[in-house]
Amino acid sequence: MTDTSADYTGPRRILSGIQASGALHLGNYLGALKRFTALQDEGAPCFLFVADMHAITVWQDPAKLTAQTREIAAAYLASGLDPAKSTIFPQSAVRAHAELAWVFNCVARLGWLDRMTQFKEKSGKHKERSSVGLYTYPVLQAADILLYKATGVPVGEDQKQHLELTRDIAAKFNTDFSAPGFFPLPEPLIQGPATRVMSLRDGSAKMSKSDPSDQSRINLTDDADAIAAKVKKARTDAEPLPETLDGLADRAEAKNLVAIYAALAGTTREAVIAEYAGQGFGAFKPRLAELAVSELAPVTAEMRRLMDDPAEIDRVLADGARRAAEIADPVVDEVKRIVGFWRA
Repeated sequence: MTDTSADYTGPRRILSGIQASGALHLGNYLGALKRFTALQDEGAPCFLFVADMHAITVWQDPAKLTAQTREIAAAYLASGLDPAKSTIFPQSAVRAHAELAWVFNCVARLGWLDRMTQFKEKSGKHKERSSVGLYTYPVLQAADILLYKATGVPVGEDQKQHLELTRDIAAKFNTDFSAPGFFPLPEPLIQGPATRVMSLRDGSAKMSKSDPSDQSRINLTDDADAIAAKVKKARTDAEPLPETLDGLADRAEAKNLVAIYAALAGTTREAVIAEYAGQGFGAFKPRLAELAVSELAPVTAEMRRLMDDPAEIDRVLADGARRAAEIADPVVDEVKRIVGFWRA
């Protein structure tokens, strides 16, 4: 396929979203929220949405979905995102997401979606019982990104395949409709020492809101005492910390705690190892607990304050939706013209 996206000359923009389908935890904070704030502070125009349309690919209780949308927004704000600098909005409040997704459904190929591993993982052995939305949501994800002509997308390793699909859709659209440079080929932004935070009870499993054990994660609504207690009870082994990172290769829980420390402290895993080499977890975990409380307690307190004031959250979301639509609607209008839809 000829690359007609290389001619894109638009502004740099960053876009990402968090699904409104459950409580947020330390993994979301380190892997997403803290990184969003850093990108904002670098001066990049950021579009950060609550992915409520993605959430309903599996059934959601309507009342809880509304509450979870506000909770994600509260987490954005509590983590340091400034609604005057970043556009924060609910995905469903901007109609252009659904409109562009339909056009992209007609651009994307079935073979591309068949290769998406996340659908296979989430649907399991009973894919015929899954919603069509669960199968096609990577196309909606492409629309989310390209609607704002985002050039960079903060992603975890598990989302790189979906971004590749977005790039394929952008290139095919530009080629099929002889529109060189209309959509950019967005680049993945993978950074930081803890882009994939693992469970505090099992270093081989990703930290997850669906884990039945609350001790497996630090929730962004936990208070300081709960944060410290969970860190101190985190699963470890009996060996001291090694002299080099290579010594953590077969020690999943130790590797996870070192990465969490580095991310919270804004340093590298190598620096953490250099400081604590030879020390046991009896010395390391209290320091990690102290660091976690120092970093997270102000965030969790502000998040609880915001959740007690839903009117403030709603004001931010409404203003963000208006500003997002000001960017998105002209893009969809131009797509309709390019595709050949009737225009008055």
